[in-house]
Amino acid sequence: MANEHARHLRREQTEAEAKLWSRLRRDALGHSFRRQHPIGPYIVDFVCLDLKLVIEADGGQHNEIRAAHDAKRTAWLEERGYEVIRFWNPDILRNIDGVLETILDVLEKRR
Repeated sequence: MANEHARHLRREQTEAEAKLWSRLRRDALGHSFRRQHPIGPYIVDFVCLDLKLVIEADGGQHNEIRAAHDAKRTAWLEERGYEVIRFWNPDILRNIDGVLETILDVLEKRR
């Protein structure tokens, strides 16, 4: 079921997710990433499994309920050794180079 839902999310990605994926795919940053990847009960937007780095692209639909869900999900992932970094979709669309620089900094620290 999770794999089916992950496939659906890959087909229905946002503009920001597509832009970020175009820069992460094919080991472009020197590490392999997967998109819309199931980890336990969650599907994360992007993950570098080798360094346990999760990247989330957050849209404008965030509210208190969504924020509480994200906090629970982040805590669950961190308990299992993942680091989670989040970017707002407008930041990805307007400043992809800055987003990639942040990701590279985190990757370097996790080596």
